[in-house]
Amino acid sequence: MLKKLLASIFFCAYLMVSCNEREQQQDPLRMVLASDNPKIKRVVDSVAPYEVQIRYTQIDRQNDSVIFTDFDYQVDSSHYFYPASTVKLPIAILALEKLNKIDGMDIDTRFYIEGDSVETTFAKSISAIFAISDNESSNRLFEFLGQDILNNSLEKKEVGSFRIVHRLGLHSDDVTTKPLIVYEDDSTTTIIEGSINTPAKPLNIEGLFKGSAFYDNDSLFHEPFDFSLKNYYPIETQHEVLKRIIFPEHFPPDKRFDLNEKQLRFLLDAMQTLPRAAGYDPDKYYDGYCKFFMFGDSKEHIPEHIKIYNKVGFAFGTLTDCAYISDTKNDIDFLLTATILVNKNTIFNDDIYEYDSVGIPFLAELGRQLYTYERNRKKE
Repeated sequence: MLKKLLASIFFCAYLMVSCNEREQQQDPLRMVLASDNPKIKRVVDSVAPYEVQIRYTQIDRQNDSVIFTDFDYQVDSSHYFYPASTVKLPIAILALEKLNKIDGMDIDTRFYIEGDSVETTFAKSISAIFAISDNESSNRLFEFLGQDILNNSLEKKEVGSFRIVHRLGLHSDDVTTKPLIVYEDDSTTTIIEGSINTPAKPLNIEGLFKGSAFYDNDSLFHEPFDFSLKNYYPIETQHEVLKRIIFPEHFPPDKRFDLNEKQLRFLLDAMQTLPRAAGYDPDKYYDGYCKFFMFGDSKEHIPEHIKIYNKVGFAFGTLTDCAYISDTKNDIDFLLTATILVNKNTIFNDDIYEYDSVGIPFLAELGRQLYTYERNRKKE
């Protein structure tokens, strides 16, 4: 009897192991996350506090059709993570879209924000957003758009849940935007008036109250940090926005962004341009500075044949990257969006986060292992 029972137990265990192996073979994301590489293993082995969410999309082509196959890990739009600078992608896109509705303005139009001494152009602002994730450049476009245009325009594209309600850096949620002073020529200016927008309401999803304590200026409060009035831009939505930029023809016209050919070329070029190519100090802004996947933990140059069209975000201990990765030399391309929270002491606003020791190495290795998988994958 005992022999039969033991045999039954061993057989069930065998079936479970075999089933898990088959699942990992069918799901490359599960296979990668089962890696023994310490950069991945230390996160996955105790994954709960890291609040990891990942979506990886294989891309296949048949004739003129593009086929997407998604693989998810803990993706859940009802569980909040702070999106940080990833919201700058839709801000840049919708600023370009708004330009199309104003006669006499384009990406090279010069302007400044009322009360701001910096004169710039829309092209310069967008380039800085992607090259070094510049907050001031993003906030100038935020003033140009306003919260209501941002949210209403994005909603029409049916990209999923989202909410963009505050500027970045100082996190101002002022509902009144400032006027833009726009140059018609070298000596003539015109004013684009600011707008009064709808105040944000608290979000009502899981995970809004994080940690055990937080700092407000120099004061420490022993209670969870409240994200309920912050921006909200989940993994699924980030992925859908990126798809509409990389593969606009895959979507019906009313669900695409209204960008002309020049604007789209400019945007794509800005998204993949490295800081050194945009004129920034390569020692401070190395190639992987805003390219977490594959290269974030390295100071080496990214090979010319690998292009990463992406937007990263890092703040409040949360690291996120949303990317289309293309290797023209080896005929590889795939989409990857992931987020991880690295805040071991569970205190927010103390600037003690494990970005360089845990978070970026995890995202970099995740990208490398999926890239290696793609190199060996037989495409449809």
